Amino acid sequence: MKKKQMAFDNAQYLKMQSEHIRERIAQFGGRLYLEFGGKLYDDYHASRVLPGFQPDSKLRMLLQLKKEVEIVIAINASDIEQNRIRADLGITYDNDVLRLIGLFRGRGLYVGSVVMTQFTGEPAAVKFQKRLEALGIPVYRHYKIDGYPSNLPLILSEDGFGKNEYIEVKRQLVVVTAPGPGSGKMAVCLSQIYQEHQLGKESGYAKFETFPIWNLPLKHPVNVAYEAATADLNDINMIDPFHLEAYGKTAVNYNRDVEVFPVLHAMFERIYGVSPYQSPTDMGVNMAGCCVVDDEAAKNASRQEIIRRYFKECCDLREGKSDADTVYKLQLLMQQMNLTEEERPVIAKAREMAETSGEPAAALQLPNGKIVTGKTTELMGPCSSVLLNALKALGRINDDIMLLSPMVISPIQQLKTTHLGNENPRLHTDETLITLSISAATNPTAERAMNQLSKLRGCEMHSTVMLTQADERTLKRLGVNITCDAQFQSNRLYQK
Repeated sequence: MKKKQMAFDNAQYLKMQSEHIRERIAQFGGRLYLEFGGKLYDDYHASRVLPGFQPDSKLRMLLQLKKEVEIVIAINASDIEQNRIRADLGITYDNDVLRLIGLFRGRGLYVGSVVMTQFTGEPAAVKFQKRLEALGIPVYRHYKIDGYPSNLPLILSEDGFGKNEYIEVKRQLVVVTAPGPGSGKMAVCLSQIYQEHQLGKESGYAKFETFPIWNLPLKHPVNVAYEAATADLNDINMIDPFHLEAYGKTAVNYNRDVEVFPVLHAMFERIYGVSPYQSPTDMGVNMAGCCVVDDEAAKNASRQEIIRRYFKECCDLREGKSDADTVYKLQLLMQQMNLTEEERPVIAKAREMAETSGEPAAALQLPNGKIVTGKTTELMGPCSSVLLNALKALGRINDDIMLLSPMVISPIQQLKTTHLGNENPRLHTDETLITLSISAATNPTAERAMNQLSKLRGCEMHSTVMLTQADERTLKRLGVNITCDAQFQSNRLYQK
């Protein structure tokens, strides 16, 4: 089996990153507010575009400082009201807050509070606050500020940051994180610094933003993949003009940080008389760009991510969860990078199988480059079919061997249709895996197939129809990178 090409040295990253954060803490001496851009835990985007990056790397790094660390989780009140979904996990942002609190506490990290940002009285946010407080979790409200981030006189006043509820923090390093982008993490940090200055305390700010990577080129596929991931937020990568002016050096940042930098710069000037930062890039502590060990592998992985993001947005548009402007932006990014569907060979293979069979189909590329396909049958859908065919190929099991007997599947189908009211008798991937695991108890061949599941992580797959929630959830848990054509499997406009 061909070993997956690594692009990133994770051990080197952990060492360099923790050392750099310690240096920044020492620079300010007092309390440091560290904004964690992206995801603090399970950063699967980073692991996809930088093969070798471990999804929990940032969390593992913080564990080295856990006695000094306090975590504050920010969530935008409108995201609660609109039931915004974290796409990679398929859960709402508010439920992800609860999940993160449990994960952080389970690792021995102290979670101090939750802050709801841009609060304007959203009923769902009020309800969520009551839920958190019933669990003993302190909740604070931060409010919208007219003219943010350009109206400095208002922002730096009692009617701006001064209006926000002050977060009672206890430790030296305060990490502000969130379920996803656009949660207002930076504003939380700046508000705290302003209010602590009013209380006669000194504190500093730094930012840990993995993407865009400041010391990679502006149009490097890794940075463009970040722009694709945040297309719905209208984030735009750009050369940091403040850094170029201050140092004569090119560094990559993005529009929101560039826009808000004058706020931070003015604030530090008021507090210290002079700002310690001359540019948004100065604020960062990210060392990821120094740990890329195979640039070509990172480029290839990132190009695939851009294509995946485009297909995902097309499916979201079909389901009314996106808009045409976001899809158009991703089309432009594809064109800028000279990307076509041909760079994702599973697409053509899946469509070829669908055309031949006249039914929905799927294709999956194994780690050695071989592509297996699956079609819709009376027993199972295309995802289940391709999954079993992939396990056969990985386990070197003859294709003619049936891993699941129809006699085993039939009672499950009867349970689904007769007793559970499901009109579709075909097995979803989760049901297929449960059936396979039961068979593995008495069938050595089925057990051999089960033992191949871990090899699916990082494999690429395409379906000619949009997946059901059950199939999408299972394949994501297996670590399969999925794309789908924006087509429903039947005339129904909703799939469970």
